[in-house]
Amino acid sequence: MRVDAALIGGTGVGSRLAKLGGQQLLVPTPFGPMRCRVLDHNGLKLAVVQRHSAGHKTPPHSVNYEAIAAGVKQLGAKACFSTAAVGTTRSEWPVGSICICTDFLDLTARRNTMFEESVQHTPMNKPYGASPHLIAAATQLNIDHQPEAVYASANGPRYESVAEVQMIKQMGGDLLGMTAATEAIVMKEARVPYGTVAVITNMGAGIQGSEPGHGEVTDVMEQRGEDVTNILLRAAEEACR
Repeated sequence: MRVDAALIGGTGVGSRLAKLGGQQLLVPTPFGPMRCRVLDHNGLKLAVVQRHSAGHKTPPHSVNYEAIAAGVKQLGAKACFSTAAVGTTRSEWPVGSICICTDFLDLTARRNTMFEESVQHTPMNKPYGASPHLIAAATQLNIDHQPEAVYASANGPRYESVAEVQMIKQMGGDLLGMTAATEAIVMKEARVPYGTVAVITNMGAGIQGSEPGHGEVTDVMEQRGEDVTNILLRAAEEACR
């Protein structure tokens, strides 16, 4: 089977995308199976992946990122778009803000790569190369967004300490997450254009005295889920024109 584009739903969006239906598909890859649904949308075939599996069972450090990238590549997707629930170091960006990721800081110490047994050095100057389609989609839909944001990724599943948040802020990180940098790396290695739309669900630890909790994360993602889903679908249309 071939698809036109792929969508990866993270916290609060994966289950929403699953409700769109589609045909279940298991794609064998050298890194293990990738499970997805293939749905028809305005003449396009879209592979829809729940990053954390059905029921949000897989923690961020245990996601099989290589299998997802390999599966999306094997299906022939022209681009892959994902969502991320994030904290922020930017007190001027309110909770609920939609941000388009344009670069990352990888602080995970993970060793994820598509090239474990060969010497391949992949440039990372544009890790979110498909994000312009997300910007275009949000603009067309009249959804307010930050068109440029640096995503800083920690390993998780714990949240960052106050000192870590301050360090990331000084390093130039705008958003705090656990998934979309690793995903960007393997997608870049797989040569699949990739973009991430992030929703700020909380202030980073110590910013405005906040202490992050998963309850507020899921609440905010539920509130912004429709907008984010619409951005993903429109971006897929843009990428496949």
